Amino acid sequence: MISKFCSELQWVFDYLDVNGDGKISPAELQGCVTRVGGGTVSVDEAEETVKSCDLNGDGLLDFEDFQKLMETSGEEEKNDTLKEAFAMYEMEGTGCITPTSLKRMLSRLGDSKSVEDCKAMIQKFDLNGDGVLSFEEFRIMMH
Repeated sequence: MISKFCSELQWVFDYLDVNGDGKISPAELQGCVTRVGGGTVSVDEAEETVKSCDLNGDGLLDFEDFQKLMETSGEEEKNDTLKEAFAMYEMEGTGCITPTSLKRMLSRLGDSKSVEDCKAMIQKFDLNGDGVLSFEEFRIMMH
């Protein structure tokens, strides 16, 4: 599975590397977004994207840099989804999921639990023992 992913990623990298020099420039990245996605990316956005993942500082993405970019963009998307889910359970404005807020959300989803049941559920993933789930604890629980 991993080798298939790497070979698919290599194919995408090779496609983006228009001049075949083994590196993706901001201009190549910008041009590909326009061609493939139909959207637009400014020169500044393309340069910032390359800069954020450029491990050796040459202003270009080699394959290792490109892998980092792909992993990072996937993680950001996952974190955004997790933040939305966390917000649904965190209804008391405390910045964490409490037994009461968990009970309330589960009831809305048709799964009636007691506050004690919710305390037990939270306790399994409550890494610092404060009786509630922070976003980081929630994120770990969801992975």
